[in-house]
Amino acid sequence: MEINFTKYHGLGNDFILIDNRHDNTPCLTSEQAMKLCDRHFGIGGDGVIFTLPPQGDSDYTMRIYNSDGSEPEMCGNGIRCLAQFLADLEGKENSNKIYRIHTLGGLIRPQLKEGNKVKVNMGQPNLLAQEIPTTLVPPQEKAVNQFLSVGDTNWQVTCVSMGNPHCITFVENADAIPLEKIGPQFEHHSVFPKRTNTEFIEVVRRDYLKMRVWERGAGITLACGTGACASLVAGVLTDNCDRASTVELPGGCLEIEWSVEDNTVYMTGPATKVFTGTYQLG
Repeated sequence: MEINFTKYHGLGNDFILIDNRHDNTPCLTSEQAMKLCDRHFGIGGDGVIFTLPPQGDSDYTMRIYNSDGSEPEMCGNGIRCLAQFLADLEGKENSNKIYRIHTLGGLIRPQLKEGNKVKVNMGQPNLLAQEIPTTLVPPQEKAVNQFLSVGDTNWQVTCVSMGNPHCITFVENADAIPLEKIGPQFEHHSVFPKRTNTEFIEVVRRDYLKMRVWERGAGITLACGTGACASLVAGVLTDNCDRASTVELPGGCLEIEWSVEDNTVYMTGPATKVFTGTYQLG
């Protein structure tokens, strides 16, 4: 079985993009997607993204499998790459075009910008425990500055959903966090019934945050768009940052704004095409 693909990355968070507009169902199983993501025996990537026909009031539908075969609701860096992939498929230059993309996390609107950048209307953050979901606090309450025991430490955490779950904690030195050890413990903690992404945030200035992330289903990645958005929201809720900030990730920087006017989070960052190819799936 031959698979045509294009590889993109958003600040080093890399994805295999597949044109699946002919069918409402992804052309690969989660197990096959895992093979493609393998960095030694496959193409290599943090996930596989499929472009499917529209659903409801959308132009296209996005589905994604993580490198471990799980299916997240949404992916911020991934949807920027998807927008650039669609522009390439349609033969369009970056022209401020806005796509309406149906995802499992809701309708997302990425807009093409100059310099291979994409600005994404990420929608409004979900803050109630039942929306994230987490059992850290009662369902109708917000999990802000709550203590969570992970490993041998009581971490002060804030939980936010950007269509997918995030647990954010503010630390003195993000580089000092042993992500390989502590990340899986957060992801699989019993208070997160659907597991969680985890962000460790160092406040450099009120308008500049430094972030490291453990992604649910992918592990350590160079960037996480929804995580950057969730972290800024958490920073505002805990008075650690302004409503518009630069978020520095290992792969580069994203510009994040939580608008006062419409309560919407906006993310701007690059989407870079790496190469195209054909993969023989045995």
